[in-house]
Amino acid sequence: MAHANPDFSPTRPAAAVPDAPSDGECATGAQDTDWVQRRRDAAVERARMLQARQAAEHRRAARIVSLFIAVAEAEGLEAVPLRVRGYGGGSARTPLTGWYLRQDQSVAIDTAGRFYILTRPLGVRDRLLGVTPTDEPVPMTIGEGGRDGDIVPLRTALDRLLPGWEERSPEPLV
Repeated sequence: MAHANPDFSPTRPAAAVPDAPSDGECATGAQDTDWVQRRRDAAVERARMLQARQAAEHRRAARIVSLFIAVAEAEGLEAVPLRVRGYGGGSARTPLTGWYLRQDQSVAIDTAGRFYILTRPLGVRDRLLGVTPTDEPVPMTIGEGGRDGDIVPLRTALDRLLPGWEERSPEPLV
């Protein structure tokens, strides 16, 4: 027969006493906490490594663009006024001059070597007064991650503008 608790009453609930975990539960809880922390640390490290890799790629691409611009200027490749195209049609002027990297004129570099995506929503005011697009880090591959699947390596896009420019570069690209 079970021993009755003298403090128990049907009208008064028993005092809530937190259950103390057994030794096995303490170890499991600590292991779970360690595992979670290790996973967080690993995720932070992966993110840091990805950022470092992307930054190195952007620096390399910016160097390639600067070498291209040196050759383009030396050979007189004429920069053109860059325009932004609206998603729903129409376009707007910009204060930029440079070269389009794709046939559809959706991306370009300016004469200072900055990279621009030249498509965005345009309002009437934008079409009348023009817009100043924001530059972005130069990618090694143009169109990567885009919906249309038209992916072009940066060097190929630059070679379309000025065939054989790499051989005439003041420095090696690698």
